Amino acid sequence: MKMIELRYFSGYIRNYKKLCEELMIDPSISREAREEAILTRGFAQWGVGIVDHLYGAFVFAVYDPEADRLYCFRDHVGQKHLFYAPVEGDLLYSGDINEIADDPKYTKKLNKRMLQLYLFYGYPIGTETFYEGVYKLAPGCYLEWDGKTAEIHRYWKPVFEPDTGKTPEQFAEEIRTVVDEIFSEERGDDKIPYKESFLSGGVDSSYLFAAGDAQCANTVGYEESGFDESALARRTAEILGKDFRVKMISPEEYFARIPETIDKLGQPLGDASAVAFSIGCAAVAEHAKVVYSGEGIDEFFGGYNAHKREIPREWTYLTCSHIMSEDFVRSLMKDFDSDLSVADPITPIWNEVQDKAPLAQKLTVDISLWLEGDIYLNTDRTSTACGIELHTPFSDLRLFNVARRIPAEYQFKDEQNKVVFRMAAASKLPEEVAFRKKVGFPVPVRKWLADSRFNKPIEEKLFGRSSEMFFDQAELKKLWDGFVGGEEQYWGRIYAIYAFLLWYDMKFE
Repeated sequence: MKMIELRYFSGYIRNYKKLCEELMIDPSISREAREEAILTRGFAQWGVGIVDHLYGAFVFAVYDPEADRLYCFRDHVGQKHLFYAPVEGDLLYSGDINEIADDPKYTKKLNKRMLQLYLFYGYPIGTETFYEGVYKLAPGCYLEWDGKTAEIHRYWKPVFEPDTGKTPEQFAEEIRTVVDEIFSEERGDDKIPYKESFLSGGVDSSYLFAAGDAQCANTVGYEESGFDESALARRTAEILGKDFRVKMISPEEYFARIPETIDKLGQPLGDASAVAFSIGCAAVAEHAKVVYSGEGIDEFFGGYNAHKREIPREWTYLTCSHIMSEDFVRSLMKDFDSDLSVADPITPIWNEVQDKAPLAQKLTVDISLWLEGDIYLNTDRTSTACGIELHTPFSDLRLFNVARRIPAEYQFKDEQNKVVFRMAAASKLPEEVAFRKKVGFPVPVRKWLADSRFNKPIEEKLFGRSSEMFFDQAELKKLWDGFVGGEEQYWGRIYAIYAFLLWYDMKFE
C-alpha cells in the first residue's frame, strides 16, 4: 500500500469503527491518530472514492507523493469549510479564510462582485469570496493540485427522486432507523464521554436531544417577549428528564460580541443569529467541548415557508433568503455592476433541476448554496472559534438519502411542514412538541437596532469614511431614517450593511 501524507484535517468521522475494521486500524488509539490513519489508508485504498465511505463533517487534504498531487476534500453538504488561493506557484488552503488573507504571499483585494451579491442575499453565496482570488471549495467537491493548476471535481450533488411506492409511515420508520444508527455511532465513541446539545423550541433540536446521548441542553434567551424560546426548550427538557441551561443575552452583550463574531467568521454575514450562536457556544465551552446541533432538517425535508410557496415557472428560485431587491442594491451601491446578475450563482444548479418537481428544485438550490453559505458558515466558524466541536447528526448523508425519496405531497399538511420527519420525531416526543409550529431562531436585534440607547456605534459606522467609498449616502440615509422611524422590516438591510462595513474596517483599514 502506497504512503499517503495527511496535510490538513478539520471535523470528525462518525462511522470510524466500521472504517477501522475495514482498514485494519486499532480503534483504541487516540482520535487524532485514528482519523489520520483512516484518511491516509483510506485514500491509499480507495483514492478519491474515499468520500463514498465517510460519514461525518470534514475537510481534509492529503498528498500523494507517488503522483505528486495534493487532494483537498469537503464533505457532501458542506458542514465544514475549505478556502483556497493559488498564489505564486503555491496553493494556500485552510478552513479559516483569515489564515489565507493574512498570509504574506497573498495581497488583499476586495471582491466587489461578492459585495453586490451579498447585499441581495445577506450571505456570501457561491464559490467566490469577499477576497479577490480566494475561493471556497463547494460542498461535494474535491480539488486536485499538481503544483501549477487547481482542478475542481464534483463527487456528489443532492438529487431528489421521489418513491411513491412507500407510505409516509414507512418513510417515518426509515427516518427513525437511520437516526438510531447515527446515534449508535455517536454513543460508541468512548473518546468523547460527555456531550451536550443545543435546544430551541422546535422539533429538530427536540428530536435530536431526545434521540441522542447529550446529558444537558443549552439555549439562549432574551427579556423581549416574542423572541425568547427558552420556556419552550425548558419544557421539552423537563419532559425528557434531562438537565437544561439558558444563557440570557442582553443588548449590551450582543452588540459587544458582533466584532469578534464577524472577525472569526472571516467574511460578512447578514444573519444576526450568528452573534447569538457565538454567545451560546462560548457559554457551552465553559462546561463541554462537544455539542450537538440540529442543522440540516429544514433543507432536507422542506422546513421553510418558501418551500411551500409557488413561484411562476419563468422565475428562478433565489434561495430561501434574500434581504434586498436588485433595484435597491443598484440604488445603494456606487459601483454597481450591471453585468452581474443575482441569479448568476444559481443558474447552473437551477438548469440541472428543471425536470424535477418544484419542491425538489428549491431544496436542491438551498442545500447547494444557502445551507452551506449561511447556516454552516455560522455554525462551523463560530463554534470552532469558541473551541467547541459541533456535531450535526441530522446533516448526515444517510438522512438525506431518506429525504430525497419522499414525495413532495407527503411533506406538507395544512399549516405543517416536514410532516414525515415530525411523524418520526413523535416516536420519542409528545405530539405537542413533535408538531409544534416552527419558531426559528429569532433575535431581538431588529428592536435593539432602532433603540437610540444601543445604535449610536452602528449609525457612526453606517455613515463613516468606509461607507462613503461604497454606498450612496443619500439612499443609505433614507433607509436609516425609515428604519428608526418605524419601518422595522428594514432591519435586515441595516444589519447586513453594518456587518460588511465592520468587517471591511477590521480587514482592510
